[in-house]
Amino acid sequence: MTISPSTPEARVAVIGCGARAGIAAHVASTGAGIVTALVDPNPAARERTAARLAESPAQFAGVGELLQAGADVTAALVLTPDDTHAEVAIPLLEAGIAVFCEKPITITTADADQVLAAAARSGTPLYVGHNMRHMSVVTTMRDIIRRGEIGAVKAIWCRHFVGHGGDYYFKDWHAERARGTGLLLQKGAHDIDVIHWLAGAYTTRVTGMGGLTLYDQVTDRRDNSDRTMADWFSEDNWPPLAQRELNPVIDVEDLSMVQMQLEGGIFASYQQCHYTPDYWRNYTVIGTEGRMENFGDSAGGVVRVWNRRSGYRAEGDAEYPIVGDAGGHGDADQRTIAEFLDFAAHGGTTATSPVAARNAVATAVAATESLRAGSLPRDVPPLDPAIASFFDGKATS
Repeated sequence: MTISPSTPEARVAVIGCGARAGIAAHVASTGAGIVTALVDPNPAARERTAARLAESPAQFAGVGELLQAGADVTAALVLTPDDTHAEVAIPLLEAGIAVFCEKPITITTADADQVLAAAARSGTPLYVGHNMRHMSVVTTMRDIIRRGEIGAVKAIWCRHFVGHGGDYYFKDWHAERARGTGLLLQKGAHDIDVIHWLAGAYTTRVTGMGGLTLYDQVTDRRDNSDRTMADWFSEDNWPPLAQRELNPVIDVEDLSMVQMQLEGGIFASYQQCHYTPDYWRNYTVIGTEGRMENFGDSAGGVVRVWNRRSGYRAEGDAEYPIVGDAGGHGDADQRTIAEFLDFAAHGGTTATSPVAARNAVATAVAATESLRAGSLPRDVPPLDPAIASFFDGKATS
């Protein structure tokens, strides 16, 4: 996204200096803002983030302290653990500070509704960082759909091979239901949002299935709250049962799936496994006149389209390279931060959507409830229409 030289420079607070705080460096690179404050109860975390920045931001232990000090802040990146997003974002919105909230927006549907209600009530810009909407693999597939190459979308299947799952999700708070609800939400909400975006429709009914099938067998445990992911991540942590120093509490599923019924007679499925050797996503989208599938999800991969009848043909009828995402999420992060700062300054439409972010969470919560209730179907509760109407026209949906 190109930012006009006349764009007022946003003064940005980084709330939460943990694993995602690296995206703060993108603020200055956009040319549209500077980081003026770092907020985290851990002084070492604040200093670690400050060392990555050219600026010398003021430092605060909490959001209350930031607001009470009247710090020079016009926008905030909420990068705290997922279960704290609502309690952090709502006071910022009420104070008129534009909010970028890391995905998932919250870990419960009720909290997501409260965050959206606060934005609507205050009229403050709210942006949810679903960076996958800026990933080349996703935008390429969306463009194929928009051009009509596969007709009207009828089904979407997503397989997510979470090869880094043991290091990313089973050595800290992500492994605990109380902190994240479950990985169908914490990890799956991102792909569910993509499914909704590609389909142009939201989920209305789900059935989930899965379980804790491997990591409960690893008995070597450690409280890793004194460390960061960089201290323990290694691709040499293999095979999965050889993992060490997992979180003391592990009560989320490491293998799960959900079947989804969407508006307009569209159906979808999403599966994730946290102990595959490879780490990538595979989408298949089937329409009334063809289908497409990605092979790889970053630079060097391709999206292939089949739109004539035949037997097996690996090459398909058309092939589109995935370009511009050598860093995968990292490249998309920069585009997401640029879009947020432009939206906070000028308004207009965005690729991401708070309503879509809420509906991804609501779908994931219902799927997790279904999974844990013997796969009983669950209806996804709709957002209050009065709140939804506030966000109409602010996103591509």
